[in-house]
Amino acid sequence: MLSKSQARAFFLGGTLVTFLIFIGLTIYSFMPRNDQTNYKEITKEVVRGKEIWESNNCMGCHSIMGEGGYYAPELTKVLERRGEGYVKAVLMSPVPWAPKGRKMVAYKMNEADANAMVAYFKWIGKLDLNGFDRVVSPLAQENN
Repeated sequence: MLSKSQARAFFLGGTLVTFLIFIGLTIYSFMPRNDQTNYKEITKEVVRGKEIWESNNCMGCHSIMGEGGYYAPELTKVLERRGEGYVKAVLMSPVPWAPKGRKMVAYKMNEADANAMVAYFKWIGKLDLNGFDRVVSPLAQENN
């Protein structure tokens, strides 16, 4: 059993060590070589794609990097799975798209807006996901 002074020293020493580890990891994570944001590749078209994503509330059904709804497929790596042509066709379609019984709104996007969404998906797809780039919702997986 520790005496009161030993317990205090143990607590303060442990707190100091934990604090120093926290500060060290914080400094390490902000070092430029550890940047995983891909911010240098943000173009006006990528920004426009993000604006379209938000204004249409795509996150209500879809998710990107695990954030959003789970009604529809995860779209972080959608261009790797489906390709640009497929994504543009769905976004520009005049009729609602209904795979696996789930209906997606017919956005009837013009070419420029569809290209902006593709640019946004390309940018998102190049983010460093620390090895989680193959984790997708069950809805996005190919049937075997």
